[in-house]
Amino acid sequence: MNGIAFMLPIALGMGLFGLASFFWALKRGQFSDLDGAAARILIEEDEEA
Repeated sequence: MNGIAFMLPIALGMGLFGLASFFWALKRGQFSDLDGAAARILIEEDEEA
């Protein structure tokens, strides 16, 4: 029973941290252009040395 009382708040805290991180990334625009990033990897850029 002591294990549950110790681990449950830790698990809830980690879940809330993950949710807050997701909303932070959403607010900063990390997920705004998903199609552009997928197409950008297919474009070859010639680099001049």
